[in-house]
Amino acid sequence: MGLNLEKIKTKKKLTFIGLGLGQILSLLCTCNVFTSSELARKGYNVPTTQSFLTYTLLAIVYGGIMLYRRPTIKGKWYHYFFLALADVEGNFLVVKANQYTSITSVMLLDCWAIPCVLVLTWVFLKTKYRLMKITGVVICILGVVMVVFSDVHAGSRAGGSNPVKGDILVVAGATLYAVSNTTEEFLVKNANTVELMTFMGFFGAIISAIQICIFERGELRAIDWSAEGAILFLRFAVSMFLFYSLLPVLLKTSGSAMFTLSLLTSDMWAVLIRVFAYHEKVDWLYYLAFASTAIGLIIYSVKEKDEEGQKDEQRKLLDEEGRVSLIATSTGEP
Repeated sequence: MGLNLEKIKTKKKLTFIGLGLGQILSLLCTCNVFTSSELARKGYNVPTTQSFLTYTLLAIVYGGIMLYRRPTIKGKWYHYFFLALADVEGNFLVVKANQYTSITSVMLLDCWAIPCVLVLTWVFLKTKYRLMKITGVVICILGVVMVVFSDVHAGSRAGGSNPVKGDILVVAGATLYAVSNTTEEFLVKNANTVELMTFMGFFGAIISAIQICIFERGELRAIDWSAEGAILFLRFAVSMFLFYSLLPVLLKTSGSAMFTLSLLTSDMWAVLIRVFAYHEKVDWLYYLAFASTAIGLIIYSVKEKDEEGQKDEQRKLLDEEGRVSLIATSTGEP
């Protein structure tokens, strides 16, 4: 009984760690969005180059650790290549979509990653989702829908130069995010973090370099480089490095679905930063949306784990009762 209570306490602790890590990753994601926005305002429209610096940093740091330890490689190289390809192109497509459609459409359609992750983890990782988890997902999505309605209510929705093309790019990018998150969850549970980050950085840097040569050579030549721009690039690379370094921990403890849901709060964190840092006014629906998403995350992570703990406790109690009945029968006691 004491052992079972310890197990329940451990599960609750993992739940709080998952929620906390999810929000740290969400905040890092928000910081990256603001950094990318600053770079774009200053004329640095080279999203793949930004990613290249991050992947190179991952390859150097974790590759150095891997060379020092010289461990046996557990994963297949083509799994890591597939993961890096999905990650690089997912980032590229979603950033590119902002040129064609409204930010409201990007926010709404980016939620497509959630059902994709649920289906992929259910099919390939055999993850089971009960009613409480599905309820948590629905409440989280409702929070994002409120943000969209808030934008519409405030009159901030802009059509974009080519909304259909932009929407298609977002859906494609969100699908690749789902593939990337699911693949990373599989690899982090079957290999180790250092190996995962090393090969993701290595293949990500190669793919990004090829893409830069094809798509961004002209933009790089046209940039008027400055110390401020270099600092912004470095800030983006470091924050993304921290993002990728913490991500495997969350995937191992809570799974890719929890990670995808946690990122829904990044738009709400962005709103709070605009309110307190830039003193902008926002619609009241934003605060309701943030609360809704937070409640959905808590329902998704806590309820399911509590149920599992209760089931483990019930199972052990039944086993103990069975043993007592067996002893009573063998001794002839009523």
